Amino acid sequence: MPEENITFTLPDLGEGLVEATVLEWQVAVGDTIGRNDPLVEVETTKSAVVIPSPKAGRVVELHAEEEQVVPVGDALVTFAVEVEEKAPQAGIVGRVPEEDATPRRRVRLRPPTN
Repeated sequence: MPEENITFTLPDLGEGLVEATVLEWQVAVGDTIGRNDPLVEVETTKSAVVIPSPKAGRVVELHAEEEQVVPVGDALVTFAVEVEEKAPQAGIVGRVPEEDATPRRRVRLRPPTN
């Protein structure tokens, strides 16, 4: 199957935090990981947390070293994920109206005149 590279950025960890320090990587380049597997432990001014992997795939590149401060939104890791050729694409939920559907006539109700 074809692969696509996806870069995961440091997410907003809440409470107005704008950066985090990478404490320890839980993965290495070349590792195959599953979705929600431990990815990296980071420390903010308020706490240390382990960020789970958002995708299942192979780790292609780590964009930060341990003890490096990473701003929110900067690249953390790049994954190679398998892409199904006929995978359903995100789109509209529900039924899409037909193009040639005729509009319904609107009825206006008026109070009786005396």
